[in-house]
Amino acid sequence: MNSIDSILINFNADQMVLLNICLAFIMFGVALDMKLEDFKFLKANPSKVLIGLCSQLLLLPILTFILIKIFNPPLSVALGMVLIATCPGGNMSNFFVAVSKANVALSIMMTTIVTLGATILTPLNFSLWSRFIPDVDTIGQKISIDPVEMIFIIIQLILIPLIIGVFFSYKFPDLTNKIKKPVRTLSVGIFFSFIIFALIGNFENIKTYLHFVFFIVLVHNFAALLLGYSFSKMAGLSEYDSRAISMETGIQNTGLGLVLIFNFFDGLGGMALIAAWYGIWDLVSGYLLALYWGKRSGEDF
Repeated sequence: MNSIDSILINFNADQMVLLNICLAFIMFGVALDMKLEDFKFLKANPSKVLIGLCSQLLLLPILTFILIKIFNPPLSVALGMVLIATCPGGNMSNFFVAVSKANVALSIMMTTIVTLGATILTPLNFSLWSRFIPDVDTIGQKISIDPVEMIFIIIQLILIPLIIGVFFSYKFPDLTNKIKKPVRTLSVGIFFSFIIFALIGNFENIKTYLHFVFFIVLVHNFAALLLGYSFSKMAGLSEYDSRAISMETGIQNTGLGLVLIFNFFDGLGGMALIAAWYGIWDLVSGYLLALYWGKRSGEDF
């Protein structure tokens, strides 16, 4: 049996185009929740935003590296964990924060900053943290990437749809309010369906190797959610704020991760499997946690 580091998850050119369109549509939906006046929250609450950004951009990669040292997973799985940790927050985080009855304004502000910053931060952070993975050079050709090309891809799939979405929201506010919930639901449904149906074509690899990533994703996601919540509490933030930062830290944009994996890493098996499973699982865990917190809100506030 081949090592998980040597298998490739195969997507053809048409599937790649469809995946890119899915991600662009998802980011357009994210942008419908963004408004220029949201930045007033940053001016009024800089410490809350900084604490949240520290949790997501600094502590999450450190936590991920610690988990890699503990679990010592196959190299491609470790690379997938690092990529997940360096992607921006997922598009459902704001919705989960709302269900949690937590600070939606803080969540949107973090999503906005990190998503806009992903153009530069994701390639740089991945390049930085992946170097610390032991023996990473043994699969060197598969992780040889051009950061400039990665930035260009992210501009196309993240920045441009965000700009279009913000402009659409500004020009057509009434229509935006009517369509943003259906757009969010549709974008998640499309992405979810695409991941499931595309991976059916690689069923044998999924069946053989899923056990390598199943438990690791559960622990990684749980630890990320706990990190965001605990760090915020220790920093003196309220329950209302801590729940929002927890979601922003634990819910990641694995759609972007998958696009990068198939564009730059030739569908490297462990990376693709862990990103796909994380993208499914964090929707489940995020929603369940949001429901739990939402029901407890009367006790906490």
